[in-house]
Order: sequence, then structure tokens, then C-alpha cells
Amino acid sequence: MQYIPDATQCRDPLPSLVLTIGSFDGVHLGHRAIMARVQERARELGGTAGLMTLHPHPRQVFSPDNAPNVLTSLAQKRALLEAQGMDAFFVLPFNDTVAAFEAERFLEEIILGQCGARHLIVGHDFAFGRGARGNFDFLVEAAPRLGFEVEEVPPVILHGERVSSTLIRECILQGELDKAELFLGRKYAMEGEVVKGRGMGRQLGYPTANIKPWNKAVPANGVYAAEAIVDRHRFVAAVNVGIAPTIRHEDITVEAFLLDFEGDLVRKEIEIVFHQRLRPEKKFDSLDALIAAIDDDVAQIRAYFEESGLSPA
Repeated sequence: MQYIPDATQCRDPLPSLVLTIGSFDGVHLGHRAIMARVQERARELGGTAGLMTLHPHPRQVFSPDNAPNVLTSLAQKRALLEAQGMDAFFVLPFNDTVAAFEAERFLEEIILGQCGARHLIVGHDFAFGRGARGNFDFLVEAAPRLGFEVEEVPPVILHGERVSSTLIRECILQGELDKAELFLGRKYAMEGEVVKGRGMGRQLGYPTANIKPWNKAVPANGVYAAEAIVDRHRFVAAVNVGIAPTIRHEDITVEAFLLDFEGDLVRKEIEIVFHQRLRPEKKFDSLDALIAAIDDDVAQIRAYFEESGLSPA
């Protein structure tokens, strides 16, 4: 897959580019329906199946305190698009300059001019340009005048609900991982850099990799059976999300104890794939009671992976 890190600097238009544009946070089943149509049309034209995304999310620029927690990092999104067989991935760095672009200018200079798109395929809630004026109706009006084709893909409805990033984000925040997995088409995963903690886990006999969630969507507080992916190796993991009330963190932290792992993970990138919520987070009366609960959690998690045949070890 060809990666274009700045769509405004694209100088070599791709042949017969069929392009879709949007946030695509989560790369969920609704997004995959759009990508499938992009790929189908690209094959019909003997052209290139491309996707353009804005990064960071516009609300992270204009209203960071009210910005949505993202489901996928840019690196995750790139990997997922490549796995789905897309030919090209354009990133549009979102800043004040791009935000000021009128829809007409953005369409003519970047989408058609620099990127070379000749066929646009968009979702039902698509909009771009200043004031979000560049919607589907705008594209339909501009298409014959500027010499491109456009079509709209309807939303995906599953079990009576429209698949959307907002819906999936709410499922994750509520700890409803099975429902999130249904709409994502895969288990939810978050990634981040391991930061140095207070060493309390090691004192308890369970050294953890501590990940600050920053602007990521984090499951409801509790203990989870998960996989941890480090340097392309998978490990069974017991993950606690929350403030660890028995020993008390100031902020919500994602702490992963990797079973059967030895080594230092500080400053390494780690991906946590959430499988199952075991229980809510709980404050214990003593450290001994906390250790006994962790012992039980780890035993349950090991059994879960062994019985399901999913053990990554």
C-alpha cells in the first residue's frame, strides 16, 4: 500500500484514483463497506483504490477538551487499511490552513488536482471544507462541471442499529466489548508507549506495563483478559483499567501484567487486544486481599485462553 503522509504535498497523481474521504476512526464495518465499494470500482476502472483521512481529528484542534476519544491511532489505521487491501492511504494534516479551505478549493486543488481523484465514493454523513459545506449534494453538483464521478454508500445497519464510531465508542466506554467487537468486525485494541510507574505491581509480585491512555477510548474500569503485542510477539495479559483504588493512582491508567514474560517494557510500544471483562475494579481491605484477587484473576485469564484455544503463547 502506498502511503502519502501529506495529501497537500502530493505531486504525482495516482492513475484512475477512486477515493473515499473521512475520519474512518475505528475502521469498522460501515467503513469497510465503503472501502469494498472503492476497491470494486477501482478494479472496474483498472485504477487505484485510495482513502484519505484527516489527522488529527478536527475537534482535537478546535475543541481539545470536547474531542472524542479515538478508537484507532494513525498507525493502527494504516495497518488496518493495508490488511483490507487498499492501494493508497492519504493523510491530510489538519491545521488552521486546511480548516480555512473552502470546499470548492479543497476539491479542485487537493482531491482532483494533487491527488488526481476521478471517482469519489463517500459515506452518508460525509462532509468537508469550511463550514462542512462539501457534502454529497455539493459533489453531485460539481461532478459534471469538474469532470469526476461521485456516489454515496448507505450506512450499515446491524441488529437494528446504525454502525458508527460514536456507537462503538460508547460500547467500549461501557465495557460492552462483545457489542463493540460485533460492530468493529474484530476485537477492540489500543496501543501506546509504556511509561515508568511507581513499581507497586512488582512489589505485589505482578510487574505491570503502564500505558497512559491520553486521547484513546478506554474500556470501563475493571479487570480484563487480553493479549499484549510487543515487538510482534503476543502474550496473554491481565489488564486493569482504572485508578487501582487499593493503592490509588491519581489518573486512570491501563496496567498490563504479561504472563510468562520477562524483561523491561518501559518506552516500548505495546498493543492491548481486549478479550473479556472479568470484573469491575474493586478496593480491597488489604494488600494481601488484593494479591489473592490478582492470583484468581490471572488463573481465570490463563484458563480462558487455554480453554478457548486462543493462547498466543
